[in-house]
Amino acid sequence: QVQLVESGGGLVQPGGSLRLSCVASGGTFSSYAMSWYRQAPGKERELVARITSVGGSTIYADSVKGRFTISRANAKNTVYLQMNSLKPEDTAVYYCKAFKSVGAYEYWGQGTQVTVSS
Repeated sequence: QVQLVESGGGLVQPGGSLRLSCVASGGTFSSYAMSWYRQAPGKERELVARITSVGGSTIYADSVKGRFTISRANAKNTVYLQMNSLKPEDTAVYYCKAFKSVGAYEYWGQGTQVTVSS
């Protein structure tokens, strides 16, 4: 089993920055692709960013490209989401997901609230 715990959310003013962390326990962290999703009130959950298990390649939603950066520290079993130039539209609960293609294993964290407001 893999357990994921997100942290780093909070209240920030527009234009500010936050860094989210997701710490994984169990499993082999380096073998999992890691993603950040978010879900705003009344909206469907959407992919924000993903980093692969092999090569560390990344993808981003168009809405956050150039502002957010996903990274991973395999030695610390941690994936990060650096969020800069935050906008009110970024307000959502942010979730961490671990995925392994072989066997289609998928695990989710409990989420952390990010609120961008003045």
